[in-house]
Amino acid sequence: MLPFFVYGTLRPGEHNHDLFLRGRTRAEEPARMRGMALYDGPGYPYAVEEIGERARGGSAVSGELVTARPESYAELLRTLDELEEYTAGDPANLYERVEREATRDDGTVVRAWVYVAAPTVAAGLRAWGKLIESGDWRTRR
Repeated sequence: MLPFFVYGTLRPGEHNHDLFLRGRTRAEEPARMRGMALYDGPGYPYAVEEIGERARGGSAVSGELVTARPESYAELLRTLDELEEYTAGDPANLYERVEREATRDDGTVVRAWVYVAAPTVAAGLRAWGKLIESGDWRTRR
Protein backbone atom coordinates (compact mmCIF):
# COMPACT_ATOMS: atom_id res chain seq x y z
CA MET A 1 0.00 0.00 0.00
CA LEU A 2 2.05 2.90 -1.33
CA PRO A 3 1.25 6.48 -0.38
CA PHE A 4 0.21 8.91 -3.11
CA PHE A 5 2.20 11.99 -4.15
CA VAL A 6 -0.28 14.74 -5.07
CA TYR A 7 0.82 18.02 -6.62
CA GLY A 8 -2.25 19.81 -7.96
CA THR A 9 -5.99 19.84 -7.33
CA LEU A 10 -5.72 17.05 -4.72
CA ARG A 11 -3.47 19.09 -2.41
CA PRO A 12 -4.96 20.40 0.84
CA GLY A 13 -6.85 23.61 0.14
CA GLU A 14 -7.47 22.74 -3.51
CA HIS A 15 -10.96 21.82 -4.74
CA ASN A 16 -10.47 18.06 -5.24
CA HIS A 17 -8.87 17.49 -1.85
CA ASP A 18 -12.12 17.64 0.10
CA LEU A 19 -14.05 15.78 -2.59
CA PHE A 20 -11.71 12.79 -2.83
CA LEU A 21 -9.31 12.67 0.15
CA ARG A 22 -11.07 14.07 3.22
CA GLY A 23 -11.67 11.29 5.75
CA ARG A 24 -9.71 8.71 3.72
CA THR A 25 -6.19 9.67 4.76
CA ARG A 26 -4.07 8.85 7.79
CA ALA A 27 -1.33 11.40 7.06
CA GLU A 28 -0.55 14.24 4.65
CA GLU A 29 2.90 15.81 4.64
CA PRO A 30 4.93 18.09 2.37
CA ALA A 31 7.23 16.36 -0.11
CA ARG A 32 9.03 16.85 -3.40
CA MET A 33 9.53 14.59 -6.38
CA ARG A 34 12.79 15.07 -8.27
CA GLY A 35 13.29 14.49 -11.98
CA MET A 36 9.91 16.03 -12.81
CA ALA A 37 8.78 19.29 -14.36
CA LEU A 38 5.35 20.79 -13.78
CA TYR A 39 3.17 22.15 -16.59
CA ASP A 40 -0.03 24.15 -16.36
CA GLY A 41 -2.84 22.31 -18.10
CA PRO A 42 -6.34 23.64 -18.71
CA GLY A 43 -7.46 23.89 -15.08
CA TYR A 44 -5.10 21.28 -13.67
CA PRO A 45 -1.40 20.48 -13.74
CA TYR A 46 0.68 17.75 -15.33
CA ALA A 47 3.89 16.39 -13.84
CA VAL A 48 6.19 15.45 -16.69
CA GLU A 49 9.11 13.14 -16.19
CA GLU A 50 12.34 14.78 -17.28
CA ILE A 51 14.43 13.00 -19.89
CA GLY A 52 18.04 13.20 -21.05
CA GLU A 53 20.15 16.09 -19.77
CA ARG A 54 17.18 17.79 -18.10
CA ALA A 55 16.66 14.74 -15.87
CA ARG A 56 20.05 15.42 -14.31
CA GLY A 57 19.26 19.11 -13.79
CA GLY A 58 17.61 18.64 -10.43
CA SER A 59 14.12 19.88 -11.31
CA ALA A 60 11.43 18.89 -8.82
CA VAL A 61 7.70 19.13 -8.23
CA SER A 62 6.30 20.19 -4.84
CA GLY A 63 3.30 18.50 -3.32
CA GLU A 64 2.09 16.33 -0.48
CA LEU A 65 2.68 12.72 0.36
CA VAL A 66 -0.73 11.28 1.24
CA THR A 67 -1.01 8.06 3.22
CA ALA A 68 -4.45 6.47 2.95
CA ARG A 69 -6.22 4.82 5.84
CA PRO A 70 -5.75 1.06 5.34
CA GLU A 71 -9.51 0.44 5.21
CA SER A 72 -9.89 3.12 2.50
CA TYR A 73 -6.87 2.24 0.36
CA ALA A 74 -8.45 0.03 -2.34
CA GLU A 75 -11.43 2.34 -2.79
CA LEU A 76 -9.19 5.43 -2.89
CA LEU A 77 -6.91 3.86 -5.51
CA ARG A 78 -9.93 3.11 -7.73
CA THR A 79 -11.38 6.58 -7.14
CA LEU A 80 -8.14 8.38 -8.01
CA ASP A 81 -7.67 6.23 -11.12
CA GLU A 82 -11.17 7.29 -12.22
CA LEU A 83 -10.52 10.96 -11.41
CA GLU A 84 -7.31 10.92 -13.46
CA GLU A 85 -9.04 8.86 -16.19
CA TYR A 86 -6.30 6.25 -15.88
CA THR A 87 -6.75 2.68 -17.09
CA ALA A 88 -3.72 0.40 -17.05
CA GLY A 89 -2.38 -0.14 -20.58
CA ASP A 90 -4.80 2.26 -22.29
CA PRO A 91 -2.97 4.32 -24.96
CA ALA A 92 -5.64 7.04 -24.64
CA ASN A 93 -4.69 7.86 -21.02
CA LEU A 94 -3.93 11.49 -20.23
CA TYR A 95 -2.10 10.38 -17.08
CA GLU A 96 -0.15 7.27 -16.14
CA ARG A 97 0.04 6.05 -12.55
CA VAL A 98 3.68 5.22 -11.81
CA GLU A 99 5.75 4.38 -8.74
CA ARG A 100 8.50 6.93 -8.04
CA GLU A 101 10.57 8.26 -5.14
CA ALA A 102 9.30 11.23 -3.12
CA THR A 103 11.40 13.11 -0.59
CA ARG A 104 9.88 14.30 2.67
CA ASP A 105 10.99 17.61 4.20
CA ASP A 106 13.21 15.69 6.65
CA GLY A 107 15.08 14.10 3.73
CA THR A 108 13.49 10.66 4.03
CA VAL A 109 12.87 9.08 0.64
CA VAL A 110 9.79 6.88 0.11
CA ARG A 111 8.22 5.14 -2.87
CA ALA A 112 4.84 6.56 -3.84
CA TRP A 113 2.22 6.47 -6.56
CA VAL A 114 2.10 9.58 -8.73
CA TYR A 115 0.03 10.43 -11.78
CA VAL A 116 2.30 11.78 -14.52
CA ALA A 117 1.51 12.95 -18.03
CA ALA A 118 1.14 10.01 -20.43
CA PRO A 119 3.89 9.85 -23.10
CA THR A 120 1.95 11.59 -25.89
CA VAL A 121 0.71 14.32 -23.56
CA ALA A 122 4.22 14.75 -22.09
CA ALA A 123 5.76 15.19 -25.55
CA GLY A 124 3.26 17.92 -26.38
CA LEU A 125 3.83 19.71 -23.09
CA ARG A 126 7.61 19.59 -23.50
CA ALA A 127 7.21 21.11 -26.99
CA TRP A 128 4.68 23.89 -26.33
CA GLY A 129 3.33 23.65 -22.79
CA LYS A 130 3.44 26.33 -20.12
CA LEU A 131 6.13 25.32 -17.63
CA ILE A 132 5.59 26.22 -13.97
CA GLU A 133 9.20 27.16 -13.19
CA SER A 134 8.84 26.83 -9.41
CA GLY A 135 7.49 23.28 -9.67
CA ASP A 136 4.70 24.32 -7.29
CA TRP A 137 1.10 24.44 -8.55
CA ARG A 138 0.20 26.95 -5.85
CA THR A 139 2.61 29.56 -7.22
CA ARG A 140 1.39 29.41 -10.82
CA ARG A 141 -0.71 32.58 -10.65
